[in-house]
Amino acid sequence: MQPFVLHVTGDFACFTRPEMKVERVSYDVITPSAARAIFESILWKPAIRWQIRRIDVLAPIRWTTLRRNELAGKLSLASVHSAMRHGVGQLAQYIEEERQQRASLLLRDVAYRLYADFSLTERAGPDDSLVKFAEMFRRRASRGQCVNQPYLGCREFAADVSLASPDQAAPPCPPALRGEYPLGWMLYDLDFTQADDPRPRFYRPVMRDGGIHVPDWQSEEVLGRFCKP
Repeated sequence: MQPFVLHVTGDFACFTRPEMKVERVSYDVITPSAARAIFESILWKPAIRWQIRRIDVLAPIRWTTLRRNELAGKLSLASVHSAMRHGVGQLAQYIEEERQQRASLLLRDVAYRLYADFSLTERAGPDDSLVKFAEMFRRRASRGQCVNQPYLGCREFAADVSLASPDQAAPPCPPALRGEYPLGWMLYDLDFTQADDPRPRFYRPVMRDGGIHVPDWQSEEVLGRFCKP
């Protein structure tokens, strides 16, 4: 199957590093999981799984800082389960008591070209096929339809998305991105094999002239929770 290509831009983006516990600090570029979420915002079905193949960075990496109001915590899962079982419970959060100001190191004026394809999962039915879902995606993407608003890491950072042709040449690489640029360990995606204990998986991408090859989910380049240099 020829990959689908999306041209994605946005004013701000934050692909949060999990090792930063207090302040949000973004990775240098979009992660495969965030790219997958953009494709799924246009077409998501239990019968298919998206696989990102390549990421082209079309704009120089620029940074900015922003201070935002955030909540200090969230409702506990135990409280939600208790309320579901008994029909009553404390499920309210009081913003004035939980509000905190946190600084974030964000990306600004981002532009990407994302390449992806999909495969059928074990939940596909007898009437499901690659051609069927491919036509659905092309139709929805060309019309600007989506399941939810695509975003760049955080929901408040909306993304502008348009369908591009895989045969169309990508824009030239910005001079600042020419050459080889190791990005270090980066979050690849979450493994939901155990739904109650999703495990992060990481990989070590290298950007070459603005392009990043994304290995397959089952590749040896994708490691589990514990990464060794």
